[in-house]
Amino acid sequence: MPGAASYARFKVLLLIFLVAAITYADRLLISSAAPAITRDFSLSPSRMGMIFSAFALAYALFEVPSGWWGDVIGTRKALTRIVLCWSAFTVLTGASVGFVSLLAVRFLFGACEAGAFPMIARTVSRWFPVSEQGRAMSASFLGLALGASVTTPLALPLIAAQGWRTAFVIFGVIGTLWCVVWYVWFRDTPEEHPAVNQAELEWIRSGTSSTGPSSSHAAIDWGRMLRSSNLLYICGMYFAYGYGLYFYITWLPTYLLKGRGFSAAAAGWLSSMPWLVAAAGFVLGGYLTDRIAARTGSLRMARCALGATGYAVSACALVAVALTPDRWVAAGLLAVASFFQMLTASAAWSVCLDVGRKNAGVVSGVMNTSGNIGGALAPVVMGYIVEYLHSWEYPFFVSAAVFGGGVLFWVMVNPRKTLDVGQAVQPVQGETA
Repeated sequence: MPGAASYARFKVLLLIFLVAAITYADRLLISSAAPAITRDFSLSPSRMGMIFSAFALAYALFEVPSGWWGDVIGTRKALTRIVLCWSAFTVLTGASVGFVSLLAVRFLFGACEAGAFPMIARTVSRWFPVSEQGRAMSASFLGLALGASVTTPLALPLIAAQGWRTAFVIFGVIGTLWCVVWYVWFRDTPEEHPAVNQAELEWIRSGTSSTGPSSSHAAIDWGRMLRSSNLLYICGMYFAYGYGLYFYITWLPTYLLKGRGFSAAAAGWLSSMPWLVAAAGFVLGGYLTDRIAARTGSLRMARCALGATGYAVSACALVAVALTPDRWVAAGLLAVASFFQMLTASAAWSVCLDVGRKNAGVVSGVMNTSGNIGGALAPVVMGYIVEYLHSWEYPFFVSAAVFGGGVLFWVMVNPRKTLDVGQAVQPVQGETA
């Protein structure tokens, strides 16, 4: 009917969903290829752990610069360049000839992929009203979960038929195709997009959203930001998230094959199970954080209580994984741990929007950096424990302890305490915000 709002933001959401799926498909492919790569390059568990960690370490180092850079040039250009570069290094992974070259390529792959999720968060903060931001972020997490869930079942037979090198080429091409669609259709703000009518624009800018277009860029007061105790608590909380997450990204198929003795076919589908339930966790978490905030008016309840509860249950499930002798029960408990961990994701990223406001890209970049530092440590710790202590159980006790610390950090986070780290500076002539 005349005057009805357009729905361009939901097309943005579809593109976000797809790039999140591609992000994790490319990221998890190395875990599916790990048994073949280990055999071809004669790698020990500790060396394979280093290969896994190279990505996360680079991701952590480049996350903040990439988030800041995206805040400056806008998400249209930033995500295009990010996805093109990481797709190139996905392809080049298949050209590795040994430990050193594979380590270098995976490090550069991580450097290129850094900034992707802060740019997604920035896009959500500009294209969705505050009342929809939690659910919009959960849609991106749903994409990564579904992308991750299909990677191992698809990749293992592909690797068996065509070899692991071909698999990396095929996966890299998919990301390149996404870039074309994104750059042609997307615009940094809804005000710039011809498909957005006035009714939709008014809805997007409704409520307390203050993250619309600006005539200036933010010069970040890094000293003030890094001295913020609230940001420190956010980083501590997300360190635990990253530490737990990277087990599913890296060692899960190998653990099921070698630690629990499943067949390759069973390991492929069981590797997808934690990601399938994670999809439900992401969706439910996005709904709950928005719903609790609306009903109670308390962001502490909507973000912190939800986050602390999810971490606590996940920690208990991981302890049970280590203690149970039944491999099928262990696989089920891994799914439980994954569900409750991923239940917290939308709350964590929504905290970055709550606290960061116009600097959401930088704040989410700092948070994600801490998560990837945890992610860089986790594969190496597990590799060394397996190689030198000959145990697949001890790593789960370590992960549970890390989540216990994460519960404490969640309790200390204050989502109402805005981190105002920007100082307005005028853009150069011809530049857009």
